[in-house]
Amino acid sequence: MNTPGTELWTVLVIVGLAAVTVLSRCFFFIFDRPWALPAWAERALQYAPVAALAGVVAPEIVMQAGHLVPTWHDARLFAGPVGALLFYWRRNVLATIAGGMAVYLPLHLGLGW
Repeated sequence: MNTPGTELWTVLVIVGLAAVTVLSRCFFFIFDRPWALPAWAERALQYAPVAALAGVVAPEIVMQAGHLVPTWHDARLFAGPVGALLFYWRRNVLATIAGGMAVYLPLHLGLGW
């Protein structure tokens, strides 16, 4: 059901979200003096990419349709650790992807895992 105030409410929400986005992105340009993070915050930000990656990738490897993978016959369970070991060994993202896919594709396409 479309009421006359719906369009106005939608426009106000979009304008408000745009304003919050612009303000938060320009926050550091507003001040005229340099601004530095505290040492504890800079140290914490060093771990943020690893934590984000683990939070996104790990569930994709061990879960299927919102539940833990019920069997070992899942190619992701083998490709994930191989990719992690390759990255630990070579520190190369391309080698990580290539190695993980070299394990994943034969298991998934060849054996149907």
